[in-house]
Amino acid sequence: MLRVATYNIHKGLSVTPLLNRRLTIHELREKLRALDADIVFLQEVRGKHDHQARRYANWPPAPQHEFLADTVWSDFAYGRNSVYDAGHHGNAVLSRFPILNWDNQDISMRRFERRGMLHCEIGVPRLREPLHCVCVHLGLRGPERNRQLEKLRQRIERMVPPEAPLIVAGDFNDWRQRATHELAHPLNLYEVFELVKGRPARTFPAALPVMSLDRIYVRGFRVPTARVHHGRAWARVSDHAALTATLLPL
Repeated sequence: MLRVATYNIHKGLSVTPLLNRRLTIHELREKLRALDADIVFLQEVRGKHDHQARRYANWPPAPQHEFLADTVWSDFAYGRNSVYDAGHHGNAVLSRFPILNWDNQDISMRRFERRGMLHCEIGVPRLREPLHCVCVHLGLRGPERNRQLEKLRQRIERMVPPEAPLIVAGDFNDWRQRATHELAHPLNLYEVFELVKGRPARTFPAALPVMSLDRIYVRGFRVPTARVHHGRAWARVSDHAALTATLLPL
């Protein structure tokens, strides 16, 4: 059995107004560890920010993905998407299993909204071939999401063997639920909550979710359970809910 999670961590800061934001990365690390996932897909991960490192006394000494992975997930990959004077942020994958290869592809459609997809090949002992994992964070506008979904589909068709196990997870910003038709159906992928619950999970805002923005799509697995983690405690650390699913190879 394989347990996976996806979470937009809001750069490790609370969603309160800018001047009153709390550093939540320490609390977030404990919540992630409690999920007990083998592979974690993260979005809005801060790799570096010099100004905030000076502002917060307990700012981690390592990049956020390394700080979160420490002693639990032995391997990790970080895809730098947005770069600015003070630092950068992007997507990350944390894994208890060896990451054999990884690549980050820029799928930005606008200068001031940088997006990427982080593609990892992971050696999972129970699988006969490498598991392909793609962590995504798509744009806020419908036309750019459509083009990003097309780029994502093209990459998978080009780089992932048709019978290889595959997980695509992250923040799709897809309130119109176009990804199932434009990505999942052509690639024989299934969204875990659609399989278990009959519809995608509501994940935003985390305190009382009404919008289905975050997804976990899989190929080559059965899905016994899927769960959305939301409520006031989760809303303290991010504006998105976290998702987890247990997977069994077919």
